[in-house]
Amino acid sequence: MLWTAAAVATLGFLVALECAARGYGLPGPLTNQAREVIFAPDSGPLLYAGLALSTVVLTWRQRLVAAGAAIGLDVVFWLVRWAVGAEMNFGNGALWVVLGIAVVAVLRRTGAERLLLLKGTGLGLLLVAGHKTGDTWLLITSKTRPSVLDPYVALADHALGDPSWLAGRLLAATEPIGPFVLHVVYGQLPLAAALVGLYQLRRVGVERRFPSHHLVRTFLVIGLLGPAFYMIFPVVGPVYAYGADGGQWAAAAGHLWPDTLPSIGVPHPMPFDEITPRNCMPSLHTAWATTLFVHTRKGSRAMRYAGTFWLVATLSATLGFGYHYGVDLLAGVVFALTVEAAMRSLARGQNRSGTLLIAYGTTVFAALLTSYRLLPAELAARPWLSGPLLVLVTASVVYAYVRTTALWEATTAPAPHPEPQAPEPRPELV
Repeated sequence: MLWTAAAVATLGFLVALECAARGYGLPGPLTNQAREVIFAPDSGPLLYAGLALSTVVLTWRQRLVAAGAAIGLDVVFWLVRWAVGAEMNFGNGALWVVLGIAVVAVLRRTGAERLLLLKGTGLGLLLVAGHKTGDTWLLITSKTRPSVLDPYVALADHALGDPSWLAGRLLAATEPIGPFVLHVVYGQLPLAAALVGLYQLRRVGVERRFPSHHLVRTFLVIGLLGPAFYMIFPVVGPVYAYGADGGQWAAAAGHLWPDTLPSIGVPHPMPFDEITPRNCMPSLHTAWATTLFVHTRKGSRAMRYAGTFWLVATLSATLGFGYHYGVDLLAGVVFALTVEAAMRSLARGQNRSGTLLIAYGTTVFAALLTSYRLLPAELAARPWLSGPLLVLVTASVVYAYVRTTALWEATTAPAPHPEPQAPEPRPELV
Protein backbone atom coordinates (compact mmCIF):
# COMPACT_ATOMS: atom_id res chain seq x y z
CA MET A 1 0.00 0.00 0.00
CA LEU A 2 2.84 2.40 0.89
CA TRP A 3 4.65 1.70 -2.38
CA THR A 4 1.43 2.21 -4.34
CA ALA A 5 0.74 5.54 -2.63
CA ALA A 6 4.33 6.67 -3.25
CA ALA A 7 4.11 5.69 -6.92
CA VAL A 8 0.82 7.54 -7.39
CA ALA A 9 2.13 10.65 -5.62
CA THR A 10 5.33 10.64 -7.70
CA LEU A 11 3.42 10.22 -10.95
CA GLY A 12 1.07 13.06 -10.00
CA PHE A 13 4.01 15.31 -9.20
CA LEU A 14 5.70 14.54 -12.53
CA VAL A 15 2.47 15.19 -14.43
CA ALA A 16 2.06 18.53 -12.64
CA LEU A 17 5.61 19.55 -13.57
CA GLU A 18 5.00 18.43 -17.14
CA CYS A 19 1.92 20.64 -17.35
CA ALA A 20 3.79 23.59 -15.83
CA ALA A 21 6.64 23.25 -18.33
CA ARG A 22 4.18 22.95 -21.19
CA GLY A 23 2.66 26.22 -20.06
CA TYR A 24 5.97 27.87 -20.95
CA GLY A 25 6.16 26.08 -24.29
CA LEU A 26 8.88 23.62 -23.24
CA PRO A 27 8.88 19.85 -22.67
CA GLY A 28 8.68 18.60 -19.09
CA PRO A 29 10.40 15.70 -17.30
CA LEU A 30 8.12 12.98 -18.73
CA THR A 31 8.64 14.15 -22.32
CA ASN A 32 12.39 14.55 -21.87
CA GLN A 33 12.75 11.05 -20.47
CA ALA A 34 10.46 9.49 -23.08
CA ARG A 35 12.41 11.04 -25.97
CA GLU A 36 15.59 9.30 -24.77
CA VAL A 37 14.09 5.97 -25.80
CA ILE A 38 14.97 6.94 -29.39
CA PHE A 39 16.87 10.24 -29.49
CA ALA A 40 20.34 10.99 -28.16
CA PRO A 41 20.24 11.19 -24.33
CA ASP A 42 21.49 14.14 -22.34
CA SER A 43 23.58 11.97 -20.01
CA GLY A 44 24.72 8.48 -20.91
CA PRO A 45 26.51 7.84 -17.58
CA LEU A 46 23.33 8.72 -15.67
CA LEU A 47 21.27 6.22 -17.69
CA TYR A 48 23.82 3.48 -17.06
CA ALA A 49 23.81 4.38 -13.36
CA GLY A 50 20.03 3.94 -13.43
CA LEU A 51 20.49 0.57 -15.12
CA ALA A 52 22.98 -0.49 -12.47
CA LEU A 53 20.49 0.38 -9.72
CA SER A 54 17.75 -1.54 -11.50
CA THR A 55 19.88 -4.68 -11.74
CA VAL A 56 20.44 -4.97 -7.98
CA VAL A 57 17.35 -7.22 -7.97
CA LEU A 58 18.90 -9.60 -10.53
CA THR A 59 21.35 -12.45 -10.19
CA TRP A 60 24.92 -11.96 -11.36
CA ARG A 61 24.26 -13.91 -14.53
CA GLN A 62 21.20 -11.79 -15.29
CA ARG A 63 23.20 -8.62 -14.62
CA LEU A 64 25.83 -9.64 -17.15
CA VAL A 65 23.12 -10.38 -19.72
CA ALA A 66 21.49 -6.99 -19.03
CA ALA A 67 24.80 -5.13 -19.35
CA GLY A 68 25.65 -6.94 -22.58
CA ALA A 69 22.23 -6.19 -24.03
CA ALA A 70 22.51 -2.50 -23.13
CA ILE A 71 25.93 -2.18 -24.72
CA GLY A 72 24.82 -4.07 -27.82
CA LEU A 73 21.78 -1.83 -28.26
CA ASP A 74 23.94 1.27 -27.83
CA VAL A 75 26.29 0.04 -30.55
CA VAL A 76 23.31 -0.36 -32.90
CA PHE A 77 22.02 3.13 -32.02
CA TRP A 78 25.50 4.57 -32.52
CA LEU A 79 25.90 2.99 -35.96
CA VAL A 80 22.47 4.20 -37.11
CA ARG A 81 23.15 7.75 -35.88
CA TRP A 82 26.56 7.73 -37.53
CA ALA A 83 25.01 6.58 -40.80
CA VAL A 84 22.31 9.27 -40.86
CA GLY A 85 24.44 12.05 -39.38
CA ALA A 86 22.34 12.47 -36.24
CA GLU A 87 23.50 13.76 -32.86
CA MET A 88 25.83 11.24 -31.21
CA ASN A 89 25.55 10.01 -27.63
CA PHE A 90 25.04 6.76 -25.73
CA GLY A 91 22.69 5.47 -23.06
CA ASN A 92 19.57 4.45 -25.03
CA GLY A 93 20.47 0.81 -24.58
CA ALA A 94 20.54 1.17 -20.82
CA LEU A 95 17.07 2.75 -20.81
CA TRP A 96 15.70 -0.01 -23.06
CA VAL A 97 16.98 -2.70 -20.73
CA VAL A 98 15.49 -0.98 -17.66
CA LEU A 99 12.13 -0.84 -19.42
CA GLY A 100 12.61 -4.46 -20.47
CA ILE A 101 13.01 -5.50 -16.82
CA ALA A 102 9.66 -3.86 -16.09
CA VAL A 103 8.03 -5.70 -19.01
CA VAL A 104 9.41 -9.02 -17.78
CA ALA A 105 8.15 -8.26 -14.27
CA VAL A 106 4.61 -7.59 -15.49
CA LEU A 107 4.36 -10.41 -18.05
CA ARG A 108 6.53 -13.17 -16.64
CA ARG A 109 6.59 -12.77 -12.85
CA THR A 110 3.99 -12.81 -10.10
CA GLY A 111 3.66 -11.95 -6.43
CA ALA A 112 6.69 -10.82 -4.43
CA GLU A 113 9.10 -11.46 -7.31
CA ARG A 114 7.15 -9.13 -9.60
CA LEU A 115 7.05 -6.43 -6.93
CA LEU A 116 10.80 -6.74 -6.35
CA LEU A 117 11.59 -6.33 -10.05
CA LEU A 118 9.26 -3.34 -10.32
CA LYS A 119 10.92 -1.73 -7.30
CA GLY A 120 14.30 -2.12 -8.97
CA THR A 121 12.99 -0.66 -12.21
CA GLY A 122 11.39 2.24 -10.36
CA LEU A 123 14.62 2.96 -8.51
CA GLY A 124 16.59 3.21 -11.75
CA LEU A 125 13.99 5.31 -13.53
CA LEU A 126 13.58 7.63 -10.54
CA LEU A 127 17.31 8.39 -10.54
CA VAL A 128 17.02 9.61 -14.12
CA ALA A 129 13.63 11.24 -13.57
CA GLY A 130 15.01 13.12 -10.57
CA HIS A 131 17.57 14.77 -12.85
CA LYS A 132 14.88 15.67 -15.41
CA THR A 133 12.63 16.97 -12.65
CA GLY A 134 15.40 19.22 -11.39
CA ASP A 135 15.84 20.71 -14.85
CA THR A 136 12.12 21.48 -15.05
CA TRP A 137 12.11 23.03 -11.58
CA LEU A 138 14.98 25.30 -12.58
CA LEU A 139 13.10 26.38 -15.69
CA ILE A 140 10.07 27.28 -13.58
CA THR A 141 12.15 29.30 -11.12
CA SER A 142 13.68 31.39 -13.91
CA LYS A 143 10.29 32.09 -15.47
CA THR A 144 8.28 32.82 -12.33
CA ARG A 145 10.82 34.74 -10.23
CA PRO A 146 11.86 37.87 -12.21
CA SER A 147 13.77 39.29 -9.21
CA VAL A 148 16.46 37.63 -7.11
CA LEU A 149 17.59 38.14 -3.52
CA ASP A 150 21.35 37.95 -4.06
CA PRO A 151 22.08 41.31 -2.36
CA TYR A 152 20.55 39.95 0.87
CA VAL A 153 22.58 36.75 0.75
CA ALA A 154 25.80 38.50 -0.30
CA LEU A 155 25.43 40.90 2.61
CA ALA A 156 24.74 38.07 5.07
CA ASP A 157 27.78 36.26 3.67
CA HIS A 158 30.00 39.03 5.03
CA ALA A 159 29.49 37.37 8.41
CA LEU A 160 31.43 34.34 7.14
CA GLY A 161 34.18 36.37 5.51
CA ASP A 162 32.84 36.13 1.92
CA PRO A 163 34.15 32.59 1.30
CA SER A 164 33.00 32.46 -2.33
CA TRP A 165 35.23 35.40 -3.28
CA LEU A 166 38.21 33.77 -1.56
CA ALA A 167 37.54 30.34 -3.04
CA GLY A 168 37.10 31.83 -6.51
CA ARG A 169 40.55 33.40 -6.39
CA LEU A 170 42.14 30.24 -5.00
CA LEU A 171 40.57 28.07 -7.70
CA ALA A 172 41.72 30.45 -10.43
CA ALA A 173 45.26 30.04 -9.13
CA THR A 174 45.09 26.24 -9.70
CA GLU A 175 44.11 26.38 -13.39
CA PRO A 176 43.77 24.24 -15.40
CA ILE A 177 43.96 21.12 -13.18
CA GLY A 178 41.90 22.37 -10.23
CA PRO A 179 38.87 23.56 -12.22
CA PHE A 180 38.91 20.42 -14.38
CA VAL A 181 38.84 18.05 -11.37
CA LEU A 182 36.15 20.02 -9.57
CA HIS A 183 33.98 20.22 -12.70
CA VAL A 184 34.05 16.42 -12.95
CA VAL A 185 33.21 15.99 -9.26
CA TYR A 186 30.44 18.60 -9.37
CA GLY A 187 28.83 17.25 -12.51
CA GLN A 188 28.95 13.54 -11.67
CA LEU A 189 27.44 13.70 -8.19
CA PRO A 190 24.38 11.58 -9.24
CA LEU A 191 26.77 8.94 -10.57
CA ALA A 192 28.66 8.91 -7.27
CA ALA A 193 25.37 8.51 -5.40
CA ALA A 194 24.44 5.59 -7.65
CA LEU A 195 27.75 3.87 -6.90
CA VAL A 196 27.26 4.25 -3.15
CA GLY A 197 23.67 3.07 -3.55
CA LEU A 198 24.92 0.00 -5.42
CA TYR A 199 27.25 -0.78 -2.55
CA GLN A 200 24.42 -0.52 -0.03
CA LEU A 201 22.07 -2.60 -2.19
CA ARG A 202 24.62 -5.22 -3.20
CA ARG A 203 22.82 -8.04 -1.33
CA VAL A 204 19.32 -7.36 -2.64
CA GLY A 205 19.73 -9.95 -5.38
CA VAL A 206 20.53 -12.62 -2.78
CA GLU A 207 18.19 -11.61 0.04
CA ARG A 208 15.34 -10.69 -2.37
CA ARG A 209 14.40 -7.61 -0.38
CA PHE A 210 15.52 -3.99 -0.10
CA PRO A 211 17.05 -2.60 3.10
CA SER A 212 14.78 -0.34 5.14
CA HIS A 213 16.92 2.71 4.33
CA HIS A 214 19.58 3.58 1.79
CA LEU A 215 21.19 6.62 0.16
CA VAL A 216 19.06 6.73 -2.99
CA ARG A 217 15.88 7.34 -0.97
CA THR A 218 17.29 10.44 0.72
CA PHE A 219 18.94 11.60 -2.51
CA LEU A 220 15.63 11.55 -4.35
CA VAL A 221 13.66 13.23 -1.55
CA ILE A 222 16.19 16.07 -1.37
CA GLY A 223 15.79 16.60 -5.09
CA LEU A 224 12.01 16.55 -4.72
CA LEU A 225 11.70 18.98 -1.80
CA GLY A 226 14.71 21.23 -2.23
CA PRO A 227 13.68 23.17 -5.36
CA ALA A 228 10.52 24.35 -3.60
CA PHE A 229 12.74 26.65 -1.53
CA TYR A 230 14.19 28.09 -4.73
CA MET A 231 10.73 29.51 -5.33
CA ILE A 232 10.61 30.98 -1.81
CA PHE A 233 14.19 32.31 -1.79
CA PRO A 234 15.31 32.93 -5.41
CA VAL A 235 19.08 33.42 -5.68
CA VAL A 236 21.35 32.96 -8.72
CA GLY A 237 24.80 32.97 -7.11
CA PRO A 238 27.79 35.35 -7.12
CA VAL A 239 29.15 34.30 -10.52
CA TYR A 240 25.89 35.54 -12.09
CA ALA A 241 24.82 38.34 -9.77
CA TYR A 242 28.31 39.87 -9.48
CA GLY A 243 30.42 38.05 -12.08
CA ALA A 244 30.90 38.02 -15.82
CA ASP A 245 28.39 35.20 -16.37
CA GLY A 246 25.56 37.54 -15.41
CA GLY A 247 26.15 39.79 -18.40
CA GLN A 248 24.14 43.00 -18.41
CA TRP A 249 22.04 41.83 -15.47
CA ALA A 250 24.98 41.56 -13.08
CA ALA A 251 25.78 44.31 -10.60
CA ALA A 252 28.59 46.65 -11.66
CA ALA A 253 28.57 45.07 -15.14
CA GLY A 254 29.81 41.76 -13.71
CA HIS A 255 33.29 42.91 -12.72
CA LEU A 256 33.09 42.23 -8.97
CA TRP A 257 33.34 38.47 -8.48
CA PRO A 258 35.80 37.09 -7.48
CA ASP A 259 38.27 39.98 -7.20
CA THR A 260 36.24 42.79 -5.64
CA LEU A 261 33.79 42.54 -2.77
CA PRO A 262 30.42 44.19 -3.45
CA SER A 263 29.51 47.24 -1.42
CA ILE A 264 25.89 46.74 -0.42
CA GLY A 265 24.00 49.43 1.45
CA VAL A 266 20.35 48.64 1.95
CA PRO A 267 19.69 45.29 0.22
CA HIS A 268 16.81 45.05 -2.22
CA PRO A 269 15.60 42.52 -4.81
CA MET A 270 17.39 42.91 -8.11
CA PRO A 271 15.82 42.08 -11.50
CA PHE A 272 17.41 39.28 -13.46
CA ASP A 273 16.96 37.44 -16.76
CA GLU A 274 14.43 34.68 -17.40
CA ILE A 275 17.09 32.09 -18.25
CA THR A 276 19.41 31.71 -15.25
CA PRO A 277 18.06 29.23 -12.67
CA ARG A 278 17.38 30.51 -9.16
CA ASN A 279 18.99 27.47 -7.55
CA CYS A 280 21.13 28.56 -4.64
CA MET A 281 19.19 28.60 -1.38
CA PRO A 282 19.78 26.03 -0.03
CA SER A 283 22.73 24.46 -1.84
CA LEU A 284 21.38 21.09 -2.94
CA HIS A 285 24.79 19.97 -4.17
CA THR A 286 25.99 20.50 -0.60
CA ALA A 287 22.95 18.61 0.71
CA TRP A 288 23.56 15.68 -1.63
CA ALA A 289 27.29 15.57 -0.89
CA THR A 290 26.52 15.65 2.83
CA THR A 291 24.22 12.64 2.59
CA LEU A 292 26.83 10.89 0.43
CA PHE A 293 29.37 11.51 3.19
CA VAL A 294 26.98 10.24 5.88
CA HIS A 295 26.15 7.02 4.03
CA THR A 296 29.78 6.16 3.34
CA ARG A 297 30.71 6.17 7.04
CA LYS A 298 29.68 2.51 7.37
CA GLY A 299 31.45 1.41 4.20
CA SER A 300 34.96 0.22 3.49
CA ARG A 301 37.97 2.41 4.05
CA ALA A 302 38.14 3.26 0.35
CA MET A 303 34.47 4.25 0.37
CA ARG A 304 34.91 6.42 3.47
CA TYR A 305 37.83 8.20 1.81
CA ALA A 306 35.81 8.63 -1.39
CA GLY A 307 32.85 10.08 0.54
CA THR A 308 35.11 12.55 2.32
CA PHE A 309 36.80 13.56 -0.93
CA TRP A 310 33.47 14.07 -2.68
CA LEU A 311 32.16 16.26 0.13
CA VAL A 312 35.27 18.45 0.29
CA ALA A 313 35.52 18.71 -3.51
CA THR A 314 31.83 19.55 -3.88
CA LEU A 315 32.02 22.30 -1.26
CA SER A 316 35.12 23.66 -2.97
CA ALA A 317 33.41 23.60 -6.37
CA THR A 318 30.21 25.30 -5.21
CA LEU A 319 32.22 28.19 -3.78
CA GLY A 320 35.12 28.25 -6.21
CA PHE A 321 32.96 28.38 -9.33
CA GLY A 322 30.78 31.07 -7.77
CA TYR A 323 27.63 28.95 -7.83
CA HIS A 324 26.89 29.54 -4.15
CA TYR A 325 27.53 31.78 -1.18
CA GLY A 326 28.86 30.44 2.09
CA VAL A 327 25.52 30.78 3.86
CA ASP A 328 23.93 28.59 1.15
CA LEU A 329 26.21 25.76 2.22
CA LEU A 330 25.23 26.03 5.89
CA ALA A 331 21.56 25.87 4.94
CA GLY A 332 22.30 22.88 2.69
CA VAL A 333 23.94 20.92 5.50
CA VAL A 334 21.02 21.54 7.87
CA PHE A 335 18.51 20.66 5.15
CA ALA A 336 20.32 17.42 4.29
CA LEU A 337 20.57 16.16 7.86
CA THR A 338 16.93 17.03 8.56
CA VAL A 339 15.73 15.08 5.51
CA GLU A 340 18.09 12.21 6.32
CA ALA A 341 16.76 12.12 9.90
CA ALA A 342 13.19 12.04 8.60
CA MET A 343 13.93 9.16 6.22
CA ARG A 344 15.74 7.16 8.90
CA SER A 345 12.99 7.82 11.41
CA LEU A 346 10.39 6.69 8.87
CA ALA A 347 12.34 3.49 8.23
CA ARG A 348 12.55 2.54 11.92
CA GLY A 349 9.09 3.80 12.89
CA GLN A 350 8.04 7.05 14.47
CA ASN A 351 9.78 7.75 17.77
CA ARG A 352 10.20 10.70 20.09
CA SER A 353 13.92 11.24 19.48
CA GLY A 354 13.41 11.24 15.71
CA THR A 355 10.53 13.69 15.94
CA LEU A 356 12.57 16.03 18.12
CA LEU A 357 15.54 15.88 15.74
CA ILE A 358 13.37 16.62 12.70
CA ALA A 359 11.65 19.49 14.52
CA TYR A 360 14.98 20.96 15.63
CA GLY A 361 16.51 20.72 12.16
CA THR A 362 13.44 22.30 10.60
CA THR A 363 13.52 25.14 13.14
CA VAL A 364 17.19 25.87 12.54
CA PHE A 365 16.72 25.73 8.77
CA ALA A 366 13.81 28.18 8.93
CA ALA A 367 15.77 30.45 11.29
CA LEU A 368 18.75 30.53 8.90
CA LEU A 369 16.63 31.49 5.89
CA THR A 370 14.72 34.07 7.92
CA SER A 371 17.91 35.69 9.19
CA TYR A 372 19.37 35.85 5.68
CA ARG A 373 16.23 37.57 4.41
CA LEU A 374 15.36 39.89 7.31
CA LEU A 375 18.64 40.47 9.18
CA PRO A 376 21.47 40.51 6.60
CA ALA A 377 22.68 43.97 7.61
CA GLU A 378 22.80 42.98 11.27
CA LEU A 379 24.72 39.80 10.40
CA ALA A 380 27.24 41.75 8.29
CA ALA A 381 27.69 44.50 10.91
CA ARG A 382 28.87 42.06 13.61
CA PRO A 383 30.78 39.30 11.83
CA TRP A 384 32.77 38.46 14.98
CA LEU A 385 29.46 37.43 16.60
CA SER A 386 27.13 36.41 13.78
CA GLY A 387 29.67 34.33 11.83
CA PRO A 388 30.53 31.96 14.71
CA LEU A 389 26.84 31.89 15.67
CA LEU A 390 25.78 30.74 12.20
CA VAL A 391 28.43 28.02 12.22
CA LEU A 392 27.51 27.05 15.79
CA VAL A 393 23.80 26.52 15.08
CA THR A 394 24.72 24.45 12.01
CA ALA A 395 27.14 22.41 14.11
CA SER A 396 24.41 21.89 16.71
CA VAL A 397 22.26 20.13 14.09
CA VAL A 398 25.24 17.98 13.11
CA TYR A 399 25.81 17.09 16.76
CA ALA A 400 22.13 16.33 17.35
CA TYR A 401 22.04 14.11 14.27
CA VAL A 402 25.18 12.17 15.23
CA ARG A 403 24.04 11.73 18.83
CA THR A 404 20.51 10.63 17.92
CA THR A 405 21.52 8.18 15.20
CA ALA A 406 24.22 6.72 17.45
CA LEU A 407 21.52 6.11 20.06
CA TRP A 408 19.33 4.44 17.43
CA GLU A 409 22.14 2.15 16.36
CA ALA A 410 22.97 1.26 19.97
CA THR A 411 19.37 0.28 20.72
CA THR A 412 19.00 -1.85 17.58
CA ALA A 413 22.46 -3.45 17.62
CA PRO A 414 22.35 -7.26 17.89
CA ALA A 415 23.34 -8.76 21.20
CA PRO A 416 26.97 -9.84 21.25
CA HIS A 417 27.65 -13.53 20.97
CA PRO A 418 28.92 -15.09 24.20
CA GLU A 419 32.59 -15.87 24.25
CA PRO A 420 33.21 -19.58 23.78
CA GLN A 421 34.43 -21.18 26.98
CA ALA A 422 37.27 -23.60 27.05
CA PRO A 423 36.14 -27.15 27.86
CA GLU A 424 36.91 -28.41 31.35
CA PRO A 425 39.97 -30.69 31.42
CA ARG A 426 39.15 -34.32 31.59
CA PRO A 427 40.55 -36.25 34.54
CA GLU A 428 43.54 -38.26 33.59
CA LEU A 429 43.29 -42.00 33.81
CA VAL A 430 45.61 -43.39 36.41
